[in-house]
Amino acid sequence: MPASHPVLTRCVVSVVFASLASVVWAGDGQADARVLAGPCASCHGPDGRSPGAIPSIAGLPEAGLQQRLTAFRDGSADDATVMGRLMRGYDDAQIAALARWFSEIEQ
Repeated sequence: MPASHPVLTRCVVSVVFASLASVVWAGDGQADARVLAGPCASCHGPDGRSPGAIPSIAGLPEAGLQQRLTAFRDGSADDATVMGRLMRGYDDAQIAALARWFSEIEQ
């Protein structure tokens, strides 16, 4: 029986979701942020409320979250872990939509 690799599985699933993010981007420039945020749930929990050691992102200030996600994407965050690879799939408008969506969720 093959060995289980939950971290690797989460990473692969997240990368797949991130690569599909452009598919859900509407022609009018509005993202379905809930779908864009799908990969985030793998680690940060449903609606950004983490059940474990990974930080919750629900209810964080929009501007700070947008800045942080952009830093992950651009490679300027020194503590990115897998976030740098995941955020490469998002453009500025999608990152703004994610930051807005997570900031509006109660903690």
